[in-house]
Amino acid sequence: MAAPISLSLSSLASKSQQLVRNERRMFVASDDGAMMKQIQSTHAPDGRAVDVKPILQVIENVLHHIIPNIDHAMNGGTGHIDALDDRTDSSAVDGALDALAYIVHKICCEVSCKCSGGGDAHATTMGILNMLSSYSWAAKVVLTLAAFAVNFGEFWLIVQLCTSNSLAKSVALLKQLPDILEHSPTLKPHFDALNKLINAMIDVTKCIVEFTELPPEFISKDEPPLSTAMAHIPTATYWIIWSVVACAAQITGLVGMKHDFRTSTSEAWELSSLAHKVSSIHEHLQSLLRLCYQRIDEQKLLEAFEDFKRTIETPQVDNLRILLKIFRKEETYHLLNPDKTKVHIDVLRRKYVLLLISDLDISHEEIKVLDNIYKGERVSSELNYEILWLPIVDRSTWNDDYEQKFSSLQSLMSWYRVNHPFAIEPAVIKYIMEVWGFVKKPIAVTLDPQGKVLCPNALNMMWIWGNSVFPFSSEKEESFWKSEAWTLELLVDRLEPNLSTWVSQKKVVCFYGGVQMEWIESFTTATKGVAKALGIGLEMVYVGKNNAKERVKKITGLIKEKQLSHAWQDDYVWFFWNRLESMLYSKTQHGKAIENDVIKQEVMTMLAYDGSENGWAVFFTDSDEMVRANGEKVLSSMKSFDEWEKLAKEMGFIPALRKHLEGIHDEHHCARLFLPGNSGGIPERVQCAECGRTMEMYYMYRCCVE
Repeated sequence: MAAPISLSLSSLASKSQQLVRNERRMFVASDDGAMMKQIQSTHAPDGRAVDVKPILQVIENVLHHIIPNIDHAMNGGTGHIDALDDRTDSSAVDGALDALAYIVHKICCEVSCKCSGGGDAHATTMGILNMLSSYSWAAKVVLTLAAFAVNFGEFWLIVQLCTSNSLAKSVALLKQLPDILEHSPTLKPHFDALNKLINAMIDVTKCIVEFTELPPEFISKDEPPLSTAMAHIPTATYWIIWSVVACAAQITGLVGMKHDFRTSTSEAWELSSLAHKVSSIHEHLQSLLRLCYQRIDEQKLLEAFEDFKRTIETPQVDNLRILLKIFRKEETYHLLNPDKTKVHIDVLRRKYVLLLISDLDISHEEIKVLDNIYKGERVSSELNYEILWLPIVDRSTWNDDYEQKFSSLQSLMSWYRVNHPFAIEPAVIKYIMEVWGFVKKPIAVTLDPQGKVLCPNALNMMWIWGNSVFPFSSEKEESFWKSEAWTLELLVDRLEPNLSTWVSQKKVVCFYGGVQMEWIESFTTATKGVAKALGIGLEMVYVGKNNAKERVKKITGLIKEKQLSHAWQDDYVWFFWNRLESMLYSKTQHGKAIENDVIKQEVMTMLAYDGSENGWAVFFTDSDEMVRANGEKVLSSMKSFDEWEKLAKEMGFIPALRKHLEGIHDEHHCARLFLPGNSGGIPERVQCAECGRTMEMYYMYRCCVE
């Protein structure tokens, strides 16, 4: 007479504990070099292709149906739930499994047989690896997981249906399966650990499959990080198969335990430890996968960069192909036109286009001045060009505040704008920064109707000459400089509306700056006294200081209140200094050395004056006679007018003042020149405005510029 099934429990428990001890020994040994060689020795792929994705989808459907049902039962639920949708493509699975059903069945039998007999987990794992030697690593894990899904799925179907289906009830009785609900307090730690391990197994398997799908044209298996990942995949495969064996052993251990149910806590601990290890493998593979995608993105970016570079450097029929390549995908080919309505980018076809490139810190003054050039003068001169704003932003830090700032800037612009900064192709942004030199200071790249780049930054010449330099080409800029001289008109342009009247009246015009109110009062009072003594007409204009908006605004108010002189409003002050910087960058861009270029010398002197906290002044007459000096020198000269009054009456005001200033020698002076280091075209050699010696270059970082 056969012994009752319950009598075999002690032998089952003994075999299970032996399996646990074997597993613990292998935890350390499996990752050493010898074990790696043993795992690799089983791998002899014959090139057969296995479409693992549809199989993996079915496996996930099976296991993800079971896990919530286990949780439902462990938490006291009754009956069964089946809420997950099955969206498996049956035809795809049939095709993938057509020649694989037998090998899956063999693995099922191998696992069931060895687990039932209390076999060694390592030996079982190696046996499965040998059985699957002809397959890829991804196919090995997917096929083994498929076998487990079959075994576990059949087991859980019986458990789930045994209370409502007579066939399932009879099978459960023959297998002597325990009542899950009845033994839930004891079983819960096992199934919790089992669920964690199953989820970790699926995660690692999906990760391994994902590595096999990486595009070889963008990443090589022979180079890190993919080569590093491929070196770890055999170990990961080993542990997935090991985990399948361990899970199967736990399930097999439940067979025959209906009447005398008992468990070992060490088994639950072993599953938890195994889940932790597999999860660690997943984290490591995920980190390598992220590096792989980063490398792929870099390669795609480089390829797109080279493609855009070739396109923009190749003669085109019109500019449309280049304009289209600026954007990421077809649905972003729409722009906002000046009327704030959506239009297709082909409205810019065969037109001169200025690509206005900036970040979201472009100033309102810059927009206002450009708007005056674009909208006002452009209409009167019927110039056929358009502006397209391309905002360059850091996508990783984008938030609602930036979104609002972007919308606010859009509303100020009367030209074409992109719908969103993210619409711009990243490779184009790379080209803009690396080839056209954009960092932070706005630039405007000129494209002719055929898409040829006429100038990498037309803003400099636009600030200096406006629309008169259309079509904003580097050749036109060069020709304008050839006919230009350092004159009052070049310095002030049209910023002072009364200038032509003052010049016609033969007045001396003084422009001065600084932010020390005491010096301003002393200088304007003393200079007016000199003009009165000489009986000459004098007009004085305060032009403020660069990047000191709030201080200049306060001083301008005091100057007007005390009627010390004329004073410009904010946007005029900004434009004055921006034009001077633009002159320097434009000259430098065209290779003009300071030693033989008077305009560049004078511009750098003015900018150096502004770099000091002290004041400064420059005097002009109608004949473009000019003299300038820093605040200390010019104030002392005005206060000591009696020393050169006779000379001034003989030679005239400006020649006499120049001669007097030449006789003043400072034993110490401090001249500084501040230039934005991200604007391109920074001169390597700069002469001091006071003594002519070469200035030393330092790096300075500024924040919160007014």
